[in-house]
Amino acid sequence: MTYDQLDALGIDHKWLAPLEETFEKYDISTPQRQACFIGQCMHESGGFKVTKENLNYSAAGLMKTWPSRFPDMDTAEKYEHNSVKIASKVYAGRMGNTTPEEAGAYIGRGLIQLTGKDNYKSASDALGEDLLANPQLIEEPRYATLTAGWYWNKKGLNVLADSNDIETMTKRINGGLIGLDDRKAKINKVLTILM
Repeated sequence: MTYDQLDALGIDHKWLAPLEETFEKYDISTPQRQACFIGQCMHESGGFKVTKENLNYSAAGLMKTWPSRFPDMDTAEKYEHNSVKIASKVYAGRMGNTTPEEAGAYIGRGLIQLTGKDNYKSASDALGEDLLANPQLIEEPRYATLTAGWYWNKKGLNVLADSNDIETMTKRINGGLIGLDDRKAKINKVLTILM
């Protein structure tokens, strides 16, 4: 990967060293694997620009994103535009979060949104950095990229990249097929630039 390639993708130069470190650590070692990783991360992070989950939802947005938790307008209006309350509602009692404070502390961060105390703990153990005590580190390029690589590796995504199975890859990253066409377009663009 080069600065010129980053420029062609509209990605800031500050991401080069973290990408190279992550590629080496997690054997993201072919143009196809790198294209899939970068393309998926571009979709998830708004082009390597957003590394912290934005929980500033309108009532309608809450109902669309989490219909089981916000089944009607009356419920959703009590939470809209209150990120602390939203985090507590959607993340407390899940993914290792036992308190509203933990739910708020371990919101999605990184290039592939690492979410929940259990994932923060597992990534901390794997990377040798206390991300539980310092969750904001995942917003910085190095750990935003390394945690994405850790998740990528944990979910076996190199194999899916090798077979160009973007649909299954997307399901493992996102839980569904949200933005599938955009992800495919980004992956193809990256692959063209890397080749």
